[in-house]
Amino acid sequence: MSFTDDCYELLCKVPCGKITTYKAIADALNSKAYRAVGRAMNKNKNPIIVPCHRVVNSNGEVGQYAFGIEKKIILLEKEGVKIKNGRVEEFETLLHIF
Repeated sequence: MSFTDDCYELLCKVPCGKITTYKAIADALNSKAYRAVGRAMNKNKNPIIVPCHRVVNSNGEVGQYAFGIEKKIILLEKEGVKIKNGRVEEFETLLHIF
């Protein structure tokens, strides 16, 4: 499997209503390639199956999304994740640990 496939496999373990970070995915893959994780999320061809909207920045900011930040916020809020001023509220509580 490729690095991208490994990223997607991990991300699919993040349940609805939880979030993870680019760093957490890279760390789980024993890598420091945080930007490569971001590129993998941007290339996601199956955003319904591989929920890349659940990946946020390590500081709690929502971060980028291939379909626009507004769409990412809408998807997260539909899952019960509260966003205020572009940041995930209760970040530590919602963070999925691999």
